[in-house]
Formats: sequence, structure tokens, C-alpha cells
Amino acid sequence: MFLVNSLWANLFTKILYYHGVFALIFFIITVIMLFKVKKINKQLKFERDKLTKREEYLIAIYNQVPIGIVFGNNKHKIVDCNPMFEKITGRSKKELLKLDWKEYTHPDDVYVEIELFKKFISKELNYYSITKRYIKPNGEMVWVYFSIAPIEIRSLAITHIGIVQDVTERVLLDQALKESERSKATLLINLPGMAYRCNFDRDWTMQFVSDGCFELTGYKPESLLYNRELSYNDLISSEYQEYLWNKWIEVLAKKELFKDEYEIITANGEKKWVYEQGCGVYDENGNVIAIEGLIIDITKQKQREEHIRYLNDHDQLTGLYNRKYFEEAIERIDNEKNLPISIIIGDINGLKLVNEAYGTDKGDELLKSVANILQAHSKAGDILTRIGGDEFALILPRTSYQDAQEYIKEIEKACNEYSNLSLSLGCATKKAKYELISNTIKDAEDNMLLNKLLKSHSFHSNLIASLKATLYAKSQETDEHAQRLIKYSQLIGKDLNLSETTLNELELLCTLHDIGKIGIDDRILKKAGPLTNEEWEQMKRHPEIGYRIAMASPELRAIAPYILCHHERWDGSGYPQGLKGEEIPLTSRIIAVIDAFDAMTNERCYQATKSFEEAIQELKDCAGTQFDPHIVNAFIKVFTEIN
Repeated sequence: MFLVNSLWANLFTKILYYHGVFALIFFIITVIMLFKVKKINKQLKFERDKLTKREEYLIAIYNQVPIGIVFGNNKHKIVDCNPMFEKITGRSKKELLKLDWKEYTHPDDVYVEIELFKKFISKELNYYSITKRYIKPNGEMVWVYFSIAPIEIRSLAITHIGIVQDVTERVLLDQALKESERSKATLLINLPGMAYRCNFDRDWTMQFVSDGCFELTGYKPESLLYNRELSYNDLISSEYQEYLWNKWIEVLAKKELFKDEYEIITANGEKKWVYEQGCGVYDENGNVIAIEGLIIDITKQKQREEHIRYLNDHDQLTGLYNRKYFEEAIERIDNEKNLPISIIIGDINGLKLVNEAYGTDKGDELLKSVANILQAHSKAGDILTRIGGDEFALILPRTSYQDAQEYIKEIEKACNEYSNLSLSLGCATKKAKYELISNTIKDAEDNMLLNKLLKSHSFHSNLIASLKATLYAKSQETDEHAQRLIKYSQLIGKDLNLSETTLNELELLCTLHDIGKIGIDDRILKKAGPLTNEEWEQMKRHPEIGYRIAMASPELRAIAPYILCHHERWDGSGYPQGLKGEEIPLTSRIIAVIDAFDAMTNERCYQATKSFEEAIQELKDCAGTQFDPHIVNAFIKVFTEIN
């Protein structure tokens, strides 16, 4: 029993022991597990906090990143977007979720993106990028670089993500750069010359030349590049090569702009004037690394300048130098090395009379003839000028007075070979440095005027005789007609007790009253039938032409008013002034009567000849209207007496 009890007691003791052990182990395990759970919970909390922070970080990135982010579905609808995308499009998320993307995409970009998106959805493309334009509500256009890639978020039906970057500034910059390049290319193509970049060396070795090189030089650009066929210096006329090199050295040293003109020789040997403008290109140390500039053809401009200079210095009619050049030449030549300096002054006699009688064209021919004579007899170094309307001046450096006189004799001899050409000449010579050249010019003028005085009367007499011959040749006037008028006028003058001076004027008037007809067309003067109104108006000009001719000659000036008035009528209906009665000079009234009588009683192409009786009756009928009645009565009286 005891043994049994002992066994049970022993067993129970063991059970308690092992139970305690197990309890201890369980406790230990529980403690360990609790520790681990606590540690796991702590780790879970750490990870949860970490995830929360990462989520906050991601949300911050999503909301603050300076790139637009947009999520969409396979229907190309926006599911979500970040604030930057709102800013780029200028619309709120709420608006964007309602709008179709095509509504704020530029129409020109819609089709391209539709095609790309179709390929993306069909998985032909894994992703795509496109530069396109969004249109803000205010109409402003935004350029964006849009990239799309797949991303699957089934809970939100998201199939793709889009990254949107505002590239407006870059695109506009690119466009401006392209436009600048285009403009630069256009400018280089259309420049009237050659743009270049070259080394600063004696050959002006070209690193770049524009296409204008060929038109300017006749050589293709590649011929000049790096002196492949020739250097640019080879094109520069030799007289300018050293000058240009020194000029560039000076300009580059001062870092100034180079501007100059010079001549080049083109591929076909033609000389061209060019204008070059350029400047140096310097490194950070101020050393010249290249020269850049533009060279343009200014040949035509130079020719125009030369033409203007020619016109400025030359008389347009004769081609001789003008008065301006004469004065400049006197100042330039008036120095000791040119002594003796002779001056010859020449003046055409009767040029005004020739102009009035034959027209300015004839006078111009006379001026050209004198210019040709002077040029034909001049020597190298002589300066021939036309210093006035009919006046010429010759500057003869290193010419003695005796040589100048010989020159005058040659000129006068040549002038004698021309009809109606008379030139009065005078000369003077500056022999010493102290003498004033202005006094020499004045002495030459005084000598010319003295010569003119001696020649004037005989020349004008010859010219008047020439005018009379021309009149008789052009019109129906004859010397016999003039002699009859002189006879009638002298008889009337004596009957009226006119002075000797008036009788002399009447005699001259009888010869030259119609001198103005030499300025009328021959076809009108010799026309057999009636004149047209236009022809008659032309014919009526001859008294005024005659008046100007007479005023141009000292010998005829006294009868000029009578020539002007010889077709005036007693009743005021005549021409050219419409004078009436005694307003008409007496001599003009006498000529009107006797000229009409002689025209009626002698053959004329435009009317039949009348008898003396018929002509007398015509005068009586026109007395008081066309003719002065007193003069008509005086003429009838003396005519009756001589017949």
C-alpha cells in the first residue's frame, strides 16, 4: 500500500515537475512570442509609418513636380491629373475630367495623336511621344512634350500614364533660331555681294564666303576657300594691296570698324569697284583670330558718282569744263612751277543775234563749233572752259605771252573757215610769282573786249546781210520789193517832212520789217492756198521774232519796235499787241500801207495781181480800219505824182 502510495506520490510528483517545466517552457515561449509580436508590431508600425511617409512624399511629388502628370483610360479619357497639368492647360481638374482632350488640343495636332493612340491601345507601340499644342481658355497656345506609357490600376480603370512638359519657351526659341538661320541664309543668298570670314594674313585666307562670291568675282566660293585656286589678295588690284593691309593693321589695333573702297579684278579681267566693311574677331586675350565682313559691288554707284562729278565740272553742251572748274583750276595751278601762266578769254560775236534769228539750235551748233576748234588746237595740260553763255576761257600753264598770241592766231584762222562765226579773243600772262592771277584774268578780259569792239561792226554788218539773204531765200520777199518800198517810203517821208533819222530808219525798216519770217516754217511761207488757223497763228508770230532779232543787234535795235508793230491795224484789230490809231508808231503805219500796195500789185503765190487803180481803191476802202487815212492820202498823192 505504502508502495502504491509511494508510486502514486512519486508519479504525481513527476507530473507536477513536468507540468511545471512545461508551464515554464510555455511561459518562456509566450514571453518570447509576446516579445516577437511586440517587435513585429513595432516593425509593422515602422513600415506603416514609412509607407505613410513615402505616400506623403509621392503625393508631394505628384502635386509639386514641375511636370504635368495625367492618368487616362483606354478611351483616351482623363481619370486624374496633377496640379501642374492643370496649370499647363489652364483648366481645373474638374473641367478637364468633363472635357474631351480634343477640345483643348490644337486642331492641327489632333489627327496625329489619334493615330498614335490607336497604335498604343492596339499594342503596336509600347509608348509614344509627341510635341503638340494645348489651347488655354484665353486663347493662349502652349507647346508641350507629351509622353505616354502603359500603367494598369484596375480599381481606377487606369490604363496609361502621360507625362506632360511645358516646352513653349524651348519651341519658340527653336523657331526663332530656325527663323534666324533662315533669315541669315536668305540674307546671305540675297546680299548684293560677298559675306566672308578670313584669316588675318597677307592672302586674306578665306574660311567662309557666301554664294555672292561668284557674282562679285566670277569665281565659285570653293575656289577662294583656304586659297584652293587663288587667294582673295590675288583679286585686289595691285595698287591697293599694300594700302589695304596697312589700313587693316591700323583698324584692328584700335578695334574699330573697317570701311573702304578699292578695285578688284574679276575672273574675266573686268575691273570692279567694291566697298568693304568688316571687323576683327578677337579671343579673350584680345588677339585677332579672324576677320568678318561684307564686300559689295559699287561699280555702278562709282559710275554714277563719276557722271555726277563730270556734270558738276563740265558744260553739258560743249563738254568743256565749266566756270566752277575754271575757278578751282586757277586756284590749283596758280603756283611758281606753272609760270608763266597765260589766260585767253574768248567771246562769240553776235551769238544772241544768231539765237534770235535762226533759233537756239543754231546758236548751240556755233558754241559746239568753237569748243571743237579750241580742243583741236589745244595741247596736253591746257585747260579749256566755257565760263558763260558765249564766253570761253583757256588756262595755259607754262605758256609765254608770245606762244599764247600764236595760239590765238591759229584759233582765228580756224574760225574764218566757218560762216557766221566770229570769235573775239584776248590774252594776258602772269610771269612772276608776286603778280595776282585775278589781274591776269581781268587783263585778258579787257583785251578781249577791245578786240570785240574792233570786230563787232563789221561782223554784225555781215550777219545782217546774211539774214537778208536767208529771208529772201525762205520767203517771197525780194531785193526789188525792198527797193520799191524804200522808194515809196522816202517819197511819203519827204511829203510828211520827216527827219533824216526817221527817213534812215524807214529805209532800214523797208528791208528788214519781215526779218522774223526766217523763224517761220518754209511750208507755211510758200503755201499757195489759204492758211489753216494753226498755220495762221504761226505766221502771226513773225513780228515778235523779228523784234527779238533786231534787239539782239546794236545796229537794228532802233527799228525793233517798228518791226514789232508793222501788222497793227488802225482800228486796233491787228497783231501782236492790238494797238490802235496813233498808238502805232508812224514808221510802222507807213510800212503797213506801202507793203500792202506792193503786195497787191506784184505777183504772190497766195493772191492774184491787181492793177494800180484796184490797189489804190483797196487802200481807200481800208483807210480808217486797217490803215491810217492820213498815210493813205499821202501815199496816193505821191504815187499819182510819180505816175
